[in-house]
Amino acid sequence: MKPSGMPIEAKSGAKVTAKGERGQDLLGLRNLVVPAGVTTPPPVFIVEGRGAEVRASDGRAYIDFAAGIGVLGVGHCHPKVVAAIKCQAEAYLHTSFPILMYEPYLTLSQRLIAVTPGSFPKKTFLVNSGAEAIENAAKLARAWTRRPAVIAFEGAFHGRTLFTLSLTGKLHPYKGGFGPFVPDVYRVPFPYPYRPPVGVRAEDIVAHSLDAIERLFLTTVSADQVAALVVEPVLGEGGFVVPPSGFLAALRDLCRARGIVLIVDEIQTGFGRTGRMFACEHEGVEPDLIVLGKSLAAGMPLAAVVGRADMMDAASAGGLGGTYGGNPVACAAALAVLDVYEEEALVRRAQRLAGALRPRLEEMMSRYPAIGEVRGLGPMTAIELVKDRRTRIPAPEVTSRVLESCWRRGLIILKAGLYDNVIRVHVPFVITDDQLKKGLDILDAALAEGAPAR
Repeated sequence: MKPSGMPIEAKSGAKVTAKGERGQDLLGLRNLVVPAGVTTPPPVFIVEGRGAEVRASDGRAYIDFAAGIGVLGVGHCHPKVVAAIKCQAEAYLHTSFPILMYEPYLTLSQRLIAVTPGSFPKKTFLVNSGAEAIENAAKLARAWTRRPAVIAFEGAFHGRTLFTLSLTGKLHPYKGGFGPFVPDVYRVPFPYPYRPPVGVRAEDIVAHSLDAIERLFLTTVSADQVAALVVEPVLGEGGFVVPPSGFLAALRDLCRARGIVLIVDEIQTGFGRTGRMFACEHEGVEPDLIVLGKSLAAGMPLAAVVGRADMMDAASAGGLGGTYGGNPVACAAALAVLDVYEEEALVRRAQRLAGALRPRLEEMMSRYPAIGEVRGLGPMTAIELVKDRRTRIPAPEVTSRVLESCWRRGLIILKAGLYDNVIRVHVPFVITDDQLKKGLDILDAALAEGAPAR
């Protein structure tokens, strides 16, 4: 990308400013008009984005390893997506599907049914955001089972609405001061191989989590009162934690035996992020309800619930809806995204990216003792930073230094994790090999600065 004749090379150590192209103090304006509760990112304001790069108001180019929190699988402003948005916008912008139906909603629903796992009749419901999708999946599970309770996991993130905050398993910054939360939500440990519970061997953590569910049924809520179990196949905001193989299949079997609806949250893991179209495919699991978002529409507000037709029909007429859900422009963008995934073989590209990412991060680990673990599934990779590898004490202060060094050098990248000590990689799948190498070189240099090598 070379917009307006600007060179794409980020200058190491260059001073970063937050002035607009007209010299306006954008950071000052941001602090004046945006609430303090919105996370304060690096002082970088985007002007233009193409593929895996953006140009900012400071005149610099940045490589994007954040991808809008994993949204931009097809990259910034993919020409096919932009063309689809323009074409639909020229026809009609909005009617609200429950008021006046339109074909893009149906076409997208049909394609999502075809692409998601499940060898049974399915239906699709479209909404604006992942949190909305989770809420509606839980509503459908309750309507289908006539049960009230929902089980979620420690370290999970499912959204910021009251109900999805109730499911979310991290207190700060998400939940502090926002209670009381929705009742009949129960939480159990997620198997975290790098941080097993005290006294539990790493090879026993799946059994430990499953036993916790069975104990829950004995001590806190009867299994016949549980409508749904909601799980991320890989924890997203929880730090890209990959459970041992067999965990998701074991949950499926447990739910099936107890008449509990299995809701798999693929909002962050879906659409190639783990090297398969959906992460649950790694274990051959067919969820009762699968929740989609993020990369679905390349940045347009769109999410979906796809699942068993009989469960999807459990709500009475009017029980599902929303003014903007499945907006026609967003649907057009999503249809173009699915075309791009097919035509450019982006899931295969994601697998090749994983083959480049993991070895490079592991090589960095060999030189930087602050890296306690390299982990991930497919290109959904991360490094966990610690003060000491033996004790595994989290090092969020090191993480902050490394992130700051990254954006000063021209790389946008995110943290995650229960202790805010994980650096996660969310590359657009259209990233070039040169851009990937350059971004990893910047991360390497930032680690050298913020977490010095031996």
